[in-house]
Amino acid sequence: MAARIDHLVTSGTFSLDGGTWDVDNNVWIVGDDTEALVIDAAHDAGAILAALDGRTLRAIVCTHAHDDHIDAAPALAAATGARILLHPADQPLWKLTHPDHSPDGELADGQVLTIAGTDLTVLHTPGHAPGAVSLYAPDLGTVFTGDTLFQGGPGATGRSYSDFPTIVDSIREKLLTLPPETVVRTGHGDTTTIGAEAPHLQEWIKRGH
Repeated sequence: MAARIDHLVTSGTFSLDGGTWDVDNNVWIVGDDTEALVIDAAHDAGAILAALDGRTLRAIVCTHAHDDHIDAAPALAAATGARILLHPADQPLWKLTHPDHSPDGELADGQVLTIAGTDLTVLHTPGHAPGAVSLYAPDLGTVFTGDTLFQGGPGATGRSYSDFPTIVDSIREKLLTLPPETVVRTGHGDTTTIGAEAPHLQEWIKRGH
């Protein structure tokens, strides 16, 4: 059976630089009827467990280490035995949320994760956070961009550990090079496509340099 994508929205808060905001997060589950991986264990380990519906969880992949994307990761790992994977550049952000619990493995640009016979290639896309990654699954015609790219433009870069020129470079070099029909599944909000975002992303690129 080919891998499929399941989608869950969880609610909680995002805190950084002394502020706290209410947020809804997209949790993406990629797999088949027997095994899966979770992209961004946000807010509610119990809800994610329920969505897994008894499947073996192979990994918890963190697109970056802002607290709203990783707050449920240790609890989900403890319940399932799955490994938590994070790009090492986001360790400082991770430690702000989980000072006593480290990720189990590292993500690297070009690394390939395989689940249910489907490959997901790790693309290091810093800017929103130093260790931000996107996950490209060509067989599924999709890229999971975390908070790097949304419907309407790049992710926010106004807080600590973020940089606007860097996120623009990441989008130009790693995401706009994907096929235009590629579906963009984001960390918050609606999906879009690379082709739909490309025209106005050119304006962001001009502003980034």
